Amino acid sequence: MKQLKKQVLLALSMAACLFALTACSKAEERPSLGEMETAYLLEDTKNIFDNLMTIQDEAMDDVIAQYRDNDMEPMAAGLEGYKAAKGDLGAFQSTADGTVEVSDDGYSITLNTVFEKRNCEFTITLDKKMSEITSMSFNPEYTTGENMIKAALNTLMGMGTVFLVLIFISWLISCFRYINQFENKSKKVPAPLPVITKAPVTQTPAAEENLTDDLELVAVITAAIAASTGASADGLVVRSIRRAAGSKWKKA
Repeated sequence: MKQLKKQVLLALSMAACLFALTACSKAEERPSLGEMETAYLLEDTKNIFDNLMTIQDEAMDDVIAQYRDNDMEPMAAGLEGYKAAKGDLGAFQSTADGTVEVSDDGYSITLNTVFEKRNCEFTITLDKKMSEITSMSFNPEYTTGENMIKAALNTLMGMGTVFLVLIFISWLISCFRYINQFENKSKKVPAPLPVITKAPVTQTPAAEENLTDDLELVAVITAAIAASTGASADGLVVRSIRRAAGSKWKKA
């Protein structure tokens, strides 16, 4: 496995050298390429692609990590794209023709490849000096029906996500009333206990006892009054006798 990774890196280094040698024969900025230069670029791109196809699935992650360790991020990103699309592509079968385009930023080489399930465009871009690979990508060719299905699924997923978020927000807003009720209950001051006032005790006056029927008591009182005044007891008439309140009467 280690030897395989070394071969891949060696092949890519050789391809970069070929790009650099091709660039030395022309000026830094040019509007077009000759047939020989175009053929060189296509051949170098094909060599890079063939070396990438020799990477085993179990070694793919290690090769990607090695590219990143060697500051070859475009190669690492391109391999990650191939790894993600490999299920749609199937096994590699052959390579076809390709094209080379010149832009203000550099050069773009596209190689048409054939896989088991569908065709794929393998594209590499170079800087103006042709000394550095700036990007690498695998672009599977999907049918119109497949593209429409993907677009419908993406739309459905997007709308479903939006509706789920709206439902969650509605449910959250509906819970605010319960939160408000809970806050009101926690802040509610307990009602003061009712004050029990004792009814005033009214003392009912004791019924006056009529003592005039007690003849012995009337005789004693009459005699006492006559003795104290010096009058005759026959001239005194006791009409009513009332008990005086207090302890003195009780002690009599």
